[in-house]
Amino acid sequence: MISLSSLIFNGMDTVKIDVQIQLSAGLAKPEVNIIGLADRAVKESAERIRNTLSALNLSLPPRRLTVNLSPADVEKSGSHFDLPILCGILCALGILPEEQLSKYVILGEIGLDGTISKINGVLPASVWAAQNNLGIICPGVQGVEARWAGHMNILAANHVLDLINHFKGTQVLPVPPMTSPDKGVVQNKIGDMSEVHGQAAAKRALEIAAAGGHAMLMVGPPGSGKTMLASRLPGIMCDMTAAEILESSIIYSIAGKLDSTNLVSTRPFRNVHHTASAPALAGGGSDARPGEISLAHNGVLFLDELPEFNRVTLEILRQPMESGNILISRAKRNATYPARFQLIAAMNPCPCGHLGNAALSCSRAPRCAEAYQNKISGPLLDRIDLHVDVDAVNPWDMKREDSTPRETSAQIRERVVAARNRQLARQSKINAQLDGKDFDKYVAMDDELMKFLNFAAEKMGLSARGYNRTKRLARTIADLRGADMVGMPDITEALSYRPINRGKFAV
Repeated sequence: MISLSSLIFNGMDTVKIDVQIQLSAGLAKPEVNIIGLADRAVKESAERIRNTLSALNLSLPPRRLTVNLSPADVEKSGSHFDLPILCGILCALGILPEEQLSKYVILGEIGLDGTISKINGVLPASVWAAQNNLGIICPGVQGVEARWAGHMNILAANHVLDLINHFKGTQVLPVPPMTSPDKGVVQNKIGDMSEVHGQAAAKRALEIAAAGGHAMLMVGPPGSGKTMLASRLPGIMCDMTAAEILESSIIYSIAGKLDSTNLVSTRPFRNVHHTASAPALAGGGSDARPGEISLAHNGVLFLDELPEFNRVTLEILRQPMESGNILISRAKRNATYPARFQLIAAMNPCPCGHLGNAALSCSRAPRCAEAYQNKISGPLLDRIDLHVDVDAVNPWDMKREDSTPRETSAQIRERVVAARNRQLARQSKINAQLDGKDFDKYVAMDDELMKFLNFAAEKMGLSARGYNRTKRLARTIADLRGADMVGMPDITEALSYRPINRGKFAV
């Protein structure tokens, strides 16, 4: 009996699958049976392998060949089992050495002509193989992706013949090169903050959001620049750490969205359309793939036209915004993905978008505004730290402003990086993630300031969550001005970003 290893991905975790091949008594013609809980793609691998062997001028012996995928109670899905099954059959036929192949994790889809095609999940598989002192055999086009896990024992083959020749000693598969993430290509696609006319208050709020990792909601009429502002947020954010790059790249690899020649080296910016379904946002499907909130991990999740989203879909955001991860439960699989994203949302104040403008607003104003804004639940709004009004900019003001220089993203980013470094040096995490003992320790205030905050919280009707989020926001504002203690200006500015009356926060 031949036994090789492959993997399936259960969220960010991996499950080892033993691929066991056994030749039994002689039959009139060859027969391949794949047993174990598996989807259609796995069952169909028998036909793909049969055609591949024919293309290699090889034939199966007239015997029953049983392929067992163990553990049997774990559902196996995907085409990446093609290559380990084929390697096991080649071992059973004496073409490949089982002793050497048993030291590798094997993944790859097989074409009818023997080519080894790209699959999902090579990066996490390579990380798992390195942690367990195993090599990895993967498609040739994903050799660089496997190399990012940091180990050298990688065989990246473009064709089954390349793999056979390597173990026969007639060809040597080179170790894929280790490349550095290319940030320049993505950075060039991000607009500069100097291109935004006016909107000083919104720019200030974005700077605070970037410094502390806070959620933000912009409310304003159409054409006021809300989407333009949000799209420039990645340009003022701090660089990703090596751990964040690897973690985000693993999520993209599992989702099949990772560029095989580059890691996710710039903070993700996921701009989700309001027609997105709940599984698209949270993740799911039969194989429990990550959704948009996990693809936005370590980056930004931008939801434009917030009230136009299905309310049930929006409520999915509440739990991961607090915990930083999401559990996807399906009948046959549970998967947990990280989802520590920064929510940036935008909306019009009412369906027509011109609430407060007597010349443009509809006849139903202001009643329609209250119904429109009430599409967003109070608990979700309470989790958003910064609520900002974005007023329309007059075209003639834009022309007048062209004569004065505007701050660039690089200038704002310097302050954001300095504030972020203060947070990490003080508490090893950003302010938006402070909780428990750390929150009480690092967001300390004197008695006079606490008395003022308590009075303001009572007058504004702040919840306990809103109260603590105001304190976190004030801590970030203090970090931006380089202060060790939170002061009165920080508290008053933080309070200005909390909505007092939901029905009037966008007038």
